[in-house]
Amino acid sequence: MHLDKYLVERFFKASDVAIMVLFTALVVVLALPIIWYFEPTVLNPGFGSIALIVLAGILYMTGMLFYLRALQNEEASVVAPFFQTGPLFGYVLAYLVLGETLSPRQMLGGTLIIVGALFVSIRIGRSMKMFKTRLAVLMVACGFIMALSSLIFKVFALKVEFWTTTFWMFVGEGIFGVALLMIPSYRRQFIALLRTNTAALLSINASNELINLGGGLGNRYALLFAPLSIVQAIGSTTTLFVFAFGIVLSVFLPGLGREDLSGRELAQKGTAAVIVAIGVALVTR
Repeated sequence: MHLDKYLVERFFKASDVAIMVLFTALVVVLALPIIWYFEPTVLNPGFGSIALIVLAGILYMTGMLFYLRALQNEEASVVAPFFQTGPLFGYVLAYLVLGETLSPRQMLGGTLIIVGALFVSIRIGRSMKMFKTRLAVLMVACGFIMALSSLIFKVFALKVEFWTTTFWMFVGEGIFGVALLMIPSYRRQFIALLRTNTAALLSINASNELINLGGGLGNRYALLFAPLSIVQAIGSTTTLFVFAFGIVLSVFLPGLGREDLSGRELAQKGTAAVIVAIGVALVTR
């Protein structure tokens, strides 16, 4: 997430972050022939199954766009806790579609996760008008969309095959990228960025996309072995790592990332991280 924030600040501060999503689409499109070569049965699923899996890819990219729009104006440690809304939506969707039951402890843990996410978005000691409504709307929408995308992926990864499902999900992500390129303003910005920052943008962004690709594949592969709610809950520990890396970068590499390290901010973010950690512990126990 801190690398995402660096890229947004360095290359996309004056442009639309939708352009950054185009690089994600480019990476997954390049992976398609590789998957097809090693898994030639990718064309076996029926049209209905393919359409739903492609939709999951489009939903994933939509969620990423909401996330990047939130990250463009906020610190990484403020945005990260809102990812914890994903597990709560995952609990509900998994219960309705997959029949995964929710224990009282899981419900309590999910509530604490949401409380921690909301707490970090409030500026203590200031007017309640400082509550960041735009941030909350973007990230809650992102959490729901990501949970729905993961649900669709899990259903078909178990029913069809992991790499076949991954292939068509990547197709959906590629379609989303093509749709963005068809918008003239986005196309002009994309070409302009490539011309002015070709080497730096491609090298740093390619590294970031490969990291995200590896993490995403690992998360989706875990869905084959554990309930959706558990996988998403474990993934919600992102907040703690973002908070820790934010402090390290601010102290030792401020050029790559800077967080507000005032006593009040540290206490608030630390409290939120503890609340989230307790929630995660209750969910995964």
